[in-house]
Amino acid sequence: MTNAWRDLAAGGSGGFPVWLIIAAVVVVGVLIGAFAFGSRQKRREPPPPTADEQPRLPDSGPVHEERERREPNEMPQRDDRTLPHELRHQGSRTASDQQRPRWEEGHSGSFGGGGPG
Repeated sequence: MTNAWRDLAAGGSGGFPVWLIIAAVVVVGVLIGAFAFGSRQKRREPPPPTADEQPRLPDSGPVHEERERREPNEMPQRDDRTLPHELRHQGSRTASDQQRPRWEEGHSGSFGGGGPG
């Protein structure tokens, strides 16, 4: 076995470093082009809102959440088909009684019925 293949591998033709430099220049050029494109797009965007354009609280003060009991809006019972345009828009409606349901005496209110574990 000769060492000729080692000499060829070590010496090389000198073309590899040239292609590496060309590839690096291309990558740097693409990155510079992407940066220029991004900054051009950023300049076209509208500016951020000024302090006068920011949202303000209403004169009545902050808006608070509203609690209400809802009850299901039942499907109408009919013998023929119910068409989509005959249905109401919401799946629930405000309950007629707004009192919260309370636990019955002797029931825990849990799924198991409150028996000893």
